[in-house]
Amino acid sequence: MTHALARLAVAGSLITAVSALAPAAQATPAGPGVTGRVVSQTTVGGTDYILREVTIPPGQATGWHYHDGVLYGYVRQGTLSHFDATCTSDGVYPRGSALKEPAGPGNVHIGRNLGTTDVVLEVLYVLPHGAPFSEDAANPGCDFQ
Repeated sequence: MTHALARLAVAGSLITAVSALAPAAQATPAGPGVTGRVVSQTTVGGTDYILREVTIPPGQATGWHYHDGVLYGYVRQGTLSHFDATCTSDGVYPRGSALKEPAGPGNVHIGRNLGTTDVVLEVLYVLPHGAPFSEDAANPGCDFQ
């Protein structure tokens, strides 16, 4: 994989999230100031390839979510803390790190910025044509958003 593709590919785990896991559960929205900007987009066959820049301010999070396709992310700035649906950290990604998020509702997760500077990610979404960037999910019972 070329360096450019790796950079485009690597930042995946951040946006908003899945369906409720319990009847009373509420979806968890992204925190204030979390933004995403489409840098480029193309469709080949039935697959959308979308490069986005995602920014997570200090103390904020993406909200619990999953994706309908695979995401590849690259941490351009800051440190991303990534947690799975067991409320366990499944990765801490400092500047220059790459990450991959698998597809599907069995892969609910949240990205958090526990640092003091913005986390800026370059994320390549590889999605079925027309799929949303993410599917909202309820907090699976963690003590944090």
